[in-house]
Amino acid sequence: MPLLLLSLDDTLLDRAGAFRAWAGDFLRGIGAPEYDLDWLLSVDADGMGSTWDVAEGIRERYGLREAAIDIVEEIRGELMARVRLNPLTACALAIAEDAGWVPVVVTNGETRQQEEKLRKTGLDRYLADWVISEDVGVRKPNPRIFAIAAERARMRLGGAWIIGDSPEADIGGAADVGMRSVWLHRGRRWVEPRYAPTRTADGVIAAIAEVMASR
Repeated sequence: MPLLLLSLDDTLLDRAGAFRAWAGDFLRGIGAPEYDLDWLLSVDADGMGSTWDVAEGIRERYGLREAAIDIVEEIRGELMARVRLNPLTACALAIAEDAGWVPVVVTNGETRQQEEKLRKTGLDRYLADWVISEDVGVRKPNPRIFAIAAERARMRLGGAWIIGDSPEADIGGAADVGMRSVWLHRGRRWVEPRYAPTRTADGVIAAIAEVMASR
C-alpha cells in the first residue's frame, strides 16, 4: 500500500478562492476601490503571510479603528464559512484509497484552524491521517514532517508521492527526501532550477489520476 501525501490549502481545498471572495466583499463593504483587491491578495500571499500581518496592513491602509484581533477572527471565520470540499475531489480520494493508496494530509498552519477545515468540510472522512506543522513543531519543506506523516500511517516514505501547489514546501520538500511529486501549477510556470516535480497537473483530481497511473 503506497503512501499518498497531500497538501491542504489550494490543493485539496480552494483556500485562495475563499480568500478572494471574502476580500472582495470586505473591500466593497468599506468602500475601497476595486483595484485594492490585488493589493490585499499580495499581502495575503496565498496564505503564506501571517493573518496578523494582513489584519495590521488593512488597519493601516484604511485607518480602521477595529482591533487587529477582530479582523483576524473575521478573516478566519469567513474563510471557514466559504471553503468547500469539491465532491469530485472526495470521489478521487475514495477511488485512490480503494486502489490501495493511503492518503495523509501534510500541511503548514495552526492546528485549530487546519483541523477545523478538515472536519467542517468532511475531508477528514477521506484521509488516513493528517500532520499539521504547529502540532509537530516542524514545517514543510523540512524532511522531518514527511517522516512524521509516514510514521503516523505506519508506512515508509519509499514509494510515496506528494501532491501540492507550493514549489518550495511541497516539491522542494519531496526532492529532499527522494519522493515523487505532482505540482499543481494553478496557471504558473515552473521556474525553480534546483529541483522539479515528477509530474505537473492543473488540479488535484488530475494529480491523483497521475499518481494512480504510475503504479
